Amino acid sequence: MNNPFTEILTSEAELRELLGYPSEVVKRKSIHHLDHNCRNFIAMSPLLFLSTADEHGSCDVSPRGDAPGSVVVLDDGHLVIPERPGNRRFDSLLNILANPNVGLIFIIPGLEETLRINGQAYVIRDEAILDRMRVRDKRPTLGIGVKVEECYMHCAKAFKRSQLWDSGSWPAEASLPSAPAIIADHVNSAEFTVEVVRQGIQESYEKRLY
Repeated sequence: MNNPFTEILTSEAELRELLGYPSEVVKRKSIHHLDHNCRNFIAMSPLLFLSTADEHGSCDVSPRGDAPGSVVVLDDGHLVIPERPGNRRFDSLLNILANPNVGLIFIIPGLEETLRINGQAYVIRDEAILDRMRVRDKRPTLGIGVKVEECYMHCAKAFKRSQLWDSGSWPAEASLPSAPAIIADHVNSAEFTVEVVRQGIQESYEKRLY
């Protein structure tokens, strides 16, 4: 497939010439530890996005959702994300094993600003830590430990543009894409019809959340 892009920037100088430089506040807002503000934000967040990359730089972003407070802050420099049951592809975990650099975005419903954290990650199985993450009497087998290197607030422009928290801007439920239909189409096998996929997804939601 031919590359459709003909005007590609290749240097920071080109980028700065077009878009300029950050303000003094933006340059200075990054901190390198989890202060009381970061801890409170994490404690209130039920959803984060975890960005990882493998040794070749191929990237992945994965949502991690749980009750607020499920991400455990151990101290000013370390936090742990529970690894709940998933599809067993282990994209994030395999990437971390190959390349520990990660980026996190924490989200609080209704708040348009987000908290971004960058650092080094580890796949851990410390029982004393994982015991603190029990839900429905089930302890996660593994966790993702993160050594924090950078924390900063991200502005609300993306959420304002998208109107994400404005329910009046949401599409009608009947018009939403069907996940079972999309998956069945991508799998492209007579064995896995839309209904078979739908039942499998529903069973996983009902029986294997934790």
